[in-house]
Order: sequence, then C-alpha cells, then structure tokens
Amino acid sequence: MSAILSRINVDYDQPIMAGPGTAASCSTHHAWARVPVEPSPSERAALKERIRSLLKAKNAVMVSHYYVHPDLQDLAEETGGIVSDSLEMARFGRDHAAQTLVVSGVRFMGETAKILSPEKRVLMPDLDATCSLDLGCPIDEFSTFCDAHPDRAVVVYANTSAAVKARADWVVTSSCALDIVRALKEQGQKILWAPDRHLGGYIQRETGADMVMWNGACIVHDEFKAFELQALMKEHPLAKVLVHPESPVDVVALADAVGSTSAILKAAREMDAPEFIVATDNGMMHKLRTLNPGKIFIEAPTAGNSATCKSCAHCPWMAMNGLAGLAQVLETGMNEVHIDPALGLRARLPIDRMLAFTAALKNGQPRAGLVPNIGAA
Repeated sequence: MSAILSRINVDYDQPIMAGPGTAASCSTHHAWARVPVEPSPSERAALKERIRSLLKAKNAVMVSHYYVHPDLQDLAEETGGIVSDSLEMARFGRDHAAQTLVVSGVRFMGETAKILSPEKRVLMPDLDATCSLDLGCPIDEFSTFCDAHPDRAVVVYANTSAAVKARADWVVTSSCALDIVRALKEQGQKILWAPDRHLGGYIQRETGADMVMWNGACIVHDEFKAFELQALMKEHPLAKVLVHPESPVDVVALADAVGSTSAILKAAREMDAPEFIVATDNGMMHKLRTLNPGKIFIEAPTAGNSATCKSCAHCPWMAMNGLAGLAQVLETGMNEVHIDPALGLRARLPIDRMLAFTAALKNGQPRAGLVPNIGAA
C-alpha cells in the first residue's frame, strides 16, 4: 500500500506589516498538505495490531488530538494514551511515565510535548503536518511586532512555533485563554495577542482587556458562514449551536455555547437538546457522537469547495495523520521532534506558567493571586 495518495495546495493568511509594529492586512500565502491513503478493513486491523505491539515494545504512549482520524483517537484510548485538546495533551505527555510520546496532531503539538519533556523521545506520524496559525506568525515579523509594543504582556496561543512561544510571557489554549487574560487585566496589564484574530477578538469582547492583535486566522474556523448557519438553524429549530471561538464574530454571535474542544464536549453532554450544530473541525464529530449516542450532531456550514459543499471543515494537516505513518515512525524512530535546548528552556517558561495557572485555578485558588507580576516581555 502506498503511504501517499496525493498533495493538495492550501492557502493561508500572512499578515503584512504596514508600519512599525502594525500588522494591518493580510496577503495570501501558499502551503501544501499530503493526503494519506485510507487503508482497507484488513489493512486497518493489521496496522492497529502492529501499532499496539510496537507501543509496548518501545515503552511508548499515544497522545492524539480530537481532530485527527477516528482510528488514531480510538487507538490512543485503547492503549492507555489520551485523546484531548492541546492543554490536556501537554499535561498528559509531561506527566506520563512513557519515555516515547507519539503525538498525533500538528507540529506545534509535538514541539510543545518536546519542550515539556526534553528527556523523552517525541515522534509524529508526519512532521510536515503544520497549522495556518503557526505558518502565519513567523518569528522575525512577530518579534518586530512585539518590539513595537514593549509595554504589553505578550500572550500567544498554543498554535505557534517554539520560537514564538519563547518570545512570549504567556502561552494559552482556547480552554484557559479567557481566565488568563481576565487575570492579567485585573492586574492592570495590557495585552499583545497572537496569532488568531477571531479568538483574540472574542477574548477582548468578553474581558474588556486592552489588546492589540496579530492578524492571523485558522483556515478551518475562518470559513464558517453566519448566513448559511442561520439557514441551517431554521431547518433544525430544536438544535443548539456549539461554536469554537476561532470562528468569525458573526458566527460566534449565533452560538448557544462558545468554547474550546473540551468545552464543546461538555456542552453537548450537559445541554438538554436532541440536536447540535457544531462549528469546529469535523474531526470532533467522532468523539461527540461516541459520547452522546442518543443525540444528533450536524456540521456547521462553510463556504465549501463548490456550490454543493456545505460541510468541508477539516484541517488538511490534521488529516495527514494516519495509521501507516504511525506504524512507520514506531518501527524506525523517524519523524522525531527536535528542539534546540536553549530555545526549549525559554519556550517552557510561558507554558509552565499556563499549566501552573490552570492547576491552581482548578484547585480553587482565587484568580487574582495566580498571575505573577512579570511585566512586559
């Protein structure tokens, strides 16, 4: 079986620095993604059995994101690993005893795992699986942006490179960003936010924080359309709408619940509704349907690739993760994530700060006491 069927072209936003520290508009840049071959049922069963054996032999554990193929989600849980959002992936990989972490997701997730566990081997099914937010926030331009705003605390989303994280005061995920920015605001700090403009705008509206934004976007969530969502809501009047905050503001405004992948799962479990329209990567549908067998989940509409394509919301780089690639890296040790140790130490500081904040918040410590008064970067 050939591991690669084809390549596809992917466009993403690259902010243009219109003046000193001002990312005023975006140009379109081009990337690519591979499309793995879908294995036959017999090939799938053989690959899964091979991977199970290799995980034991290599003292390895799987860490999978909700957006990857259902096979990789199920196999992670079946073998003692985890399926989760990026915050829980970071915690789990750091705390697990396994000396090899196999991260099914996109490159920044593998980098984060390596930053937090530099003594462990971190492997990925495909090292070229990236993210439009990461691509659209190159370190040189971002550093210029930061230098133009020295009075601001630099808060970066997890969907960024190790180099960008190393330039930050805080790293956040969509599940903790609101709490962290709100706590910074309560300390009187002003924020420089990167890279997702939609998530940053949502946090600014919710907290009232003084924020300047990097002008990036997720190519998946940016495509959800309010007009088509409203039409779908009329077709399903009993449905509740669940929206990830990386979506455009007019889509977020239609939501019954807004939040991270873990928050969307929680809302689907707790809300009393027979149907849900979900505006996030459709890789989430597997876990939503598995955990809520009595409920119906409908993909929110995007612009699509044609007049008939209404639900095309899947990250092309998440889709690069497959069973064949996973088996190959376990057998060969290829696709290992490497981070310069000095860079890793700098990048770990804002990540550890996030993890300490979320752990203390979970334990009931008042939010105002969780934020060190570190000033700007």
